Amino acid sequence: MEIRQPVPPFTAETAAQKVRLAEDAWNSRDPERVSLAYSPDTHWRNRAEFIDGREAAKAFLERKWNRELDYRLIKELWTHEGRRIAVRFAYEWHDDAGQWYRSYGNENWEFNDAGLMTHRHASINDRPIAASERKFHWPHGRRPDDHPGLSAFGF
Repeated sequence: MEIRQPVPPFTAETAAQKVRLAEDAWNSRDPERVSLAYSPDTHWRNRAEFIDGREAAKAFLERKWNRELDYRLIKELWTHEGRRIAVRFAYEWHDDAGQWYRSYGNENWEFNDAGLMTHRHASINDRPIAASERKFHWPHGRRPDDHPGLSAFGF
């Protein structure tokens, strides 16, 4: 069986580590890489869309990043207990017409003993913003360690 460290039960330190690893993966915008963090039988609710299985999650991510261009994400640990983690997040992106958005949301995650995510429930709201309102400025990929997080922005 695949093992994705850290594994449950989570401490404050390992939950925060799991959140940062997820943020880093999603900021790669690589559907294959991201999908490997999920169990083969993972179940998602993303907004009003229901997704079952790792392959369906990968296909969802391919569609997502073909539509949400120049995507930059920040996640923050909200709470954790046992095999569950709750996060809040914000990300910025633009559509193919050049309209920028900041999307805000919360996710509830549940993991199996191998540290693979079995359930992901995401609630997300999009807010159109002007390009001048953007806050997330770093090169494609991992958010630099010295870049402010959500709390620093008051999000």
